[in-house]
Amino acid sequence: MATVERRYGRRVLRIADTTDELFRAVASALVSRVAESLAHQEAFRLALSGGNTPRALYRLLAQEYRQGVDWRRVHLFWGDERYVPHDHPASNYRMAWETLIEPLGIPLPNVHPMPTDKPNPHAAAARYEQDLRRCFGAKPDFDLVLLGMGADGHTASLFPGTPALHEQTRWVTVGEAPSEPRIRLTLTLPVLNAARAVYVVVTGEDKAEAVRRVLMERDPLPAALVQPEQGEVIWWLDTAAARGV
Repeated sequence: MATVERRYGRRVLRIADTTDELFRAVASALVSRVAESLAHQEAFRLALSGGNTPRALYRLLAQEYRQGVDWRRVHLFWGDERYVPHDHPASNYRMAWETLIEPLGIPLPNVHPMPTDKPNPHAAAARYEQDLRRCFGAKPDFDLVLLGMGADGHTASLFPGTPALHEQTRWVTVGEAPSEPRIRLTLTLPVLNAARAVYVVVTGEDKAEAVRRVLMERDPLPAALVQPEQGEVIWWLDTAAARGV
């Protein structure tokens, strides 16, 4: 299972021939990173991405890569969440629960979902920020953040032209999507850019133009603004998504 590696500035780009090969490469790299980190630290703090793209990755981790990591020492957070109940079909939490958390038996105290039970999403964002500050202290330095990217260049729930994209002081804010469910909670750019590592996993030809704009034009799309201050960012692409680069 080989991937082609290129570099665009500080970004590392890894391209796999097929989506299946891509997910296996990401799973292998993720498990290796977790295992190496747990050799010298007590816990690993991972922020999950939502949407449909990571579903197969999570299943792969739970089924074929479960032996590679002591998952009891992994703490899970979310990069963003649709503002729906956790049992709603559109919930990122529900998807992760069904494909990753329950199959791996990750202890519930290690699972830190974004709250969606408050009438006011701004209050929910503030509550999650408080939770993060209790877990991290002064700096939200996730060991790894998983992200995807939409065809419009959005990542997490940071959409082009929305106020969430410009938030510089809060760790969590309310995002607004162009499609339902429109109300989201999302980590902000300062949090994403404080991570020790970021994996951006993108598949499909419909994302190819956005990938090209981010990597080759220095386009200010939201995904282009994810540039960790100290950590590394790796873009994982299948050949369809990498068509323009």
